[in-house]
Amino acid sequence: MSGVQTAEEAMAGAGTPGDVNTPDELAGLTPEQAEQLRAEWSRELARVEDEIATLRTVLQSKIRQSSELKRKLGITVWKEITEDVNQGLKNVKESQVYQKTESVIKSTAEKTTSILGGITAGMSTKIGQMRNSDSFRSIEERVGTAYENVKGKVTSRSNSTQSFDEALRDASRSASGATSPSIPENKPLP
Repeated sequence: MSGVQTAEEAMAGAGTPGDVNTPDELAGLTPEQAEQLRAEWSRELARVEDEIATLRTVLQSKIRQSSELKRKLGITVWKEITEDVNQGLKNVKESQVYQKTESVIKSTAEKTTSILGGITAGMSTKIGQMRNSDSFRSIEERVGTAYENVKGKVTSRSNSTQSFDEALRDASRSASGATSPSIPENKPLP
């Protein structure tokens, strides 16, 4: 143990020489010597507390002086906070942990992009293969034929009372192989 005690240790040892809380420094001393040592500690404690009070007063004076100079320079609390936050962010970005995290995120993003690119390429290939299949061509032809039939009937009968829905149904019947009744062009529908 060092020869210097804290104020709490000195106060703890302020009991009688036979107390359980007696510091080791008092062990083996006569009661008069112990009392002298306690008096010395008390004087030193008072001196240290006086220095602390003086330092607090000087610190408060310096803080007031600093605040006044900042006010004169136009440095606001908001500006100080902003600078502190910016400095903190800079410190974080320069830290090893941030660098490693950023590296992991970039690597993960690259891998994800690669995987998604592979998936979309695979899907494009499958869709291309589907478009070239006989089934898809057959469906595409039927839809195209139905569309052309409806478009032809609607434009050729713009003066008729047949609705678009009716023309669409007629076209779908003809596309599926059913025969539709023919309507003379010069007669309106009943």
